[in-house]
Amino acid sequence: MTARIGVVTFPGSLDDADALRAVKLSGAEPVPLWHASDDLAGVDAVVLPGGFSYGDYLRCGAIARFSPVMDEVIRRAGQGLPVLGICNGFQVLCEAHLLPGALIRNDRRTFVCRDQLLRVETRDTVWTCDFEDGQEIVIALKNGEGNYQADAETVARLEGENRVVFRYLDVNPNGSLHDIAGITNERGNVVGLMPHPEHNVELLTGASIDGLGFFSSVQRFLAALV
Repeated sequence: MTARIGVVTFPGSLDDADALRAVKLSGAEPVPLWHASDDLAGVDAVVLPGGFSYGDYLRCGAIARFSPVMDEVIRRAGQGLPVLGICNGFQVLCEAHLLPGALIRNDRRTFVCRDQLLRVETRDTVWTCDFEDGQEIVIALKNGEGNYQADAETVARLEGENRVVFRYLDVNPNGSLHDIAGITNERGNVVGLMPHPEHNVELLTGASIDGLGFFSSVQRFLAALV
């Protein structure tokens, strides 16, 4: 059975079309979801894409968190629905308290756009089970507010519970604590990261196809449930 993966479009989303294309190239069925509807159309997983939802007013993701679709995403995530937040989607997940911590302005005070080397710190999530622990991947990064911060107790818990999913290698591009590029919830079904795997699914437009591993991972997980 072909997995159906929904991609939410908020006002100001930029990478929703890219995410839908990535889903299609991975062999799954892409399903567009609208922020103003609480209907997830029966999808098997959800992607919250990158961009500038609601113009990043107040705080990045702070308004999008209250979109009607997020009520259902939060409810279903609590039941185990796989959810991936990319860049602005990561910020939305933190604002919705599906993931701890917050993303603030880059320590360099500039927008960063580069091919970023990452290390996969754990494959024990829905979105990384097709990778290997310690695997190094290249994923496009583009953000102005990607500086992950949390209190010392939260960071210690993330490290101790193996919930840091990705870590920046070579250089820390934004000042994130412990070089954290992505994290997961306790259950492993919700993952947020700042880099953009949807931009690394074909060599014509990316430095690698490492992004396909995210989408093959969730499909592998879903297939095991059947």
